[in-house]
Amino acid sequence: MDDKKNIILAVLLTAAILFGWPYISEHFFPAANPPATKIEGGKTTPLTPAGEAPAQDASTAIRDRALVLKETPRVAIRTPKIIGSINLKGARIDDVVLPTYKETIAKDSPAIRLYSPSGTKDAYFAGFGWQGEGIKTPDANTVWTASGTELTPTSPVTLSWNNGAGQNFEIRYSIDENYMISAAQKVSNSGTGAIAVKSYGYVSRATPSADPDTWTIHVGPMGVFNGAANYDVNYKDLEKGPASQSFQSTGGWIGFTDKYWLSALIPDQKDAFTGQMRKGAGTQFQTDIALAPVMLAPGKAMTQTNRLFVGAKEVKTLQAYERAGVPLFDRAIDWGWFYWFEQPIFALLHWLFETLGNFGVAIICLTFCVRALMFPVAQRQFASMAAMRAVQPKMKALQEKYKDDKQQLQQKMMELYKQEKVNPLAGCLPIFIQIPIFFALYKVLQLTIEMRHQPFVLWIKDLSAPDPLHILNLFGLLPFTPPSFLAIGVLALLLGISMWLQFKLNPAQMDPMQQQVFAIMPWMMMFIMAPFAAGLLVYWITNNCLSMAQQWWLYKRHPVLNTATATK
Repeated sequence: MDDKKNIILAVLLTAAILFGWPYISEHFFPAANPPATKIEGGKTTPLTPAGEAPAQDASTAIRDRALVLKETPRVAIRTPKIIGSINLKGARIDDVVLPTYKETIAKDSPAIRLYSPSGTKDAYFAGFGWQGEGIKTPDANTVWTASGTELTPTSPVTLSWNNGAGQNFEIRYSIDENYMISAAQKVSNSGTGAIAVKSYGYVSRATPSADPDTWTIHVGPMGVFNGAANYDVNYKDLEKGPASQSFQSTGGWIGFTDKYWLSALIPDQKDAFTGQMRKGAGTQFQTDIALAPVMLAPGKAMTQTNRLFVGAKEVKTLQAYERAGVPLFDRAIDWGWFYWFEQPIFALLHWLFETLGNFGVAIICLTFCVRALMFPVAQRQFASMAAMRAVQPKMKALQEKYKDDKQQLQQKMMELYKQEKVNPLAGCLPIFIQIPIFFALYKVLQLTIEMRHQPFVLWIKDLSAPDPLHILNLFGLLPFTPPSFLAIGVLALLLGISMWLQFKLNPAQMDPMQQQVFAIMPWMMMFIMAPFAAGLLVYWITNNCLSMAQQWWLYKRHPVLNTATATK
């Protein structure tokens, strides 16, 4: 009767996990998906740092990007990592393409387009300007004069405009070899009276990112204020209200982070600034910075330099900017609470990749490194398992003797453990050690762009995405896509088989309920892990194979355990 109850409980537990897990993982551990690289949007105009969001012109039709780019004079941007242009109308940086990254793994896939001008469906852009009292400042309709036709790392470009009332405005744009654009904003006052003027910068996007904002990966507005990273505000917070959140800081930065991309405003780190995250009209969102106003006497000029990062969240690139003075810039990647552990895992994995040239092979080598470090722990685990097997006759005798007195049984069992110097929990230690390593690798595969679109062998063309071959549709021959929890791929099947073989090597559990759980766990994990990144399954399969090899070797050193396994 008890065996039937155990079987029923095991079946119910399995069903609950299989059907409930997709809903739990969607929030806490989102499985890998093809990267979202396009941002839906419409016509938008930038908000000003001090004002409310202006209404969007809904009557203006969305037009083709190529046509919009030809409508206004532009300065080309050309670097090894950025191709685009600056719109001389409004001095907007509204055309940015990342030629080193593609939307998909297809050979003819277009490059990632991060910025797109107002009036297109992918409107997303940035700019710099001024506010002042009693003076005319440039606005979104101002047409600037450029000192050159192309912005490159070796040729900066200065945009200039005179308001006709004694004030001249200049923005000197320069760019480095990566993704950082500097804007030196200069105001010259040749008028008869003093003026009050302050500089600002903004990043405006027509709609939220297409990347999901989850418990483990923050997507949306973020910033670093007064030495602390802030992930507390997301798009839904601004939609529900309040529609604007303000932050006062000296040093730091603010912007929008996507899964792999970042657009961030970085003021001079010595200056105090006000940063805002705001919801505009319709689906528009904006982050902006505003510096304190400065009184400028007649005949005087001032220059304030702000910067814009627009590009990929490459770990080494972000860390280089952080070393150069941008505080906590690597936190644009949402490493989470365990960044101190995840970053070393990434560093080792990336070094292995650079050495070996294949991320799949690097993951396998990482598994070998982890197992080598854990080898002494595994030895103690198997020694403990052998000792537990040796005292099992005594344990069974106690269970028979005190089967009607649970409290007395527990007391006698503890005395037995102490007398025989065994620890029933020692075998769990390697599992607990594996949990942070597994989670760190999960985050690395999900977050780092270095893993994006990295192939392994044969059909595995992207280790950061799920196994594309599904058994239930005969590897794509049948015209349907199974739901995520039934999309069993070849890697998931290998995971289940390797885990089943590993459990077969273990001694049989005395508790029938535990026997049932261990019997179904490999196939349950096969379903659970199927939607995860292929790289994660490669790690787990390799780890299972190494565990079996290690068990076989250690069984030779503990014959009592080996004998129990052979005779069960």
